[in-house]
Amino acid sequence: MRKIGILGGTFNPPHIGHLIIANEVLDALSLDEVRFMPNHTPPHKEKTGDVSDLDRLTMLEQALDGHPSFFIEDIELERKGTSYTYDTIKLLMERESDVEYYFIIGADMIEYLPKWHRIEELAELIQFVGVKRPGYKDETEYPIIMVDVPQMFISSSMIRRKLRTGKTVKYLIPDPVVRYIKENDLYES
Repeated sequence: MRKIGILGGTFNPPHIGHLIIANEVLDALSLDEVRFMPNHTPPHKEKTGDVSDLDRLTMLEQALDGHPSFFIEDIELERKGTSYTYDTIKLLMERESDVEYYFIIGADMIEYLPKWHRIEELAELIQFVGVKRPGYKDETEYPIIMVDVPQMFISSSMIRRKLRTGKTVKYLIPDPVVRYIKENDLYES
């Protein structure tokens, strides 16, 4: 049975924090691959700005380019509507029955787990993998494997603020993503 990690998010834009988390979990749990799954409409936050799904997908492709075990899972973009993890995992399991899924979440989402749609059923279907995030607790009543990753306070919203105010994002996001953002005038003030 293949072991596949799923890292969901808006990836608006994708940054080195996403890449580090995925790489550390891939290695720590000896996963076969990690799939980055951009959501269409996350249930816990509003969609940010006017960056299209295609732009987010293209930036993600550029951020992952060259890593042999990183892939994009675009099932939630195809489905449209609110992206509930339970519904997505059910579809993925129907599509690939020979896979054990490891759903990677930050400590901010660990705290939020009790509010997830159909969380009890979801916890029976997948293995949650948690990573610490500054300012959040990692305690939960749900079964979760914690993976130690380098902690840094970096977020897509912080990067968007920096871009809007003309501040540097060097080393926070991969250079091809920076070029794409500049060429397409994304996140301008």
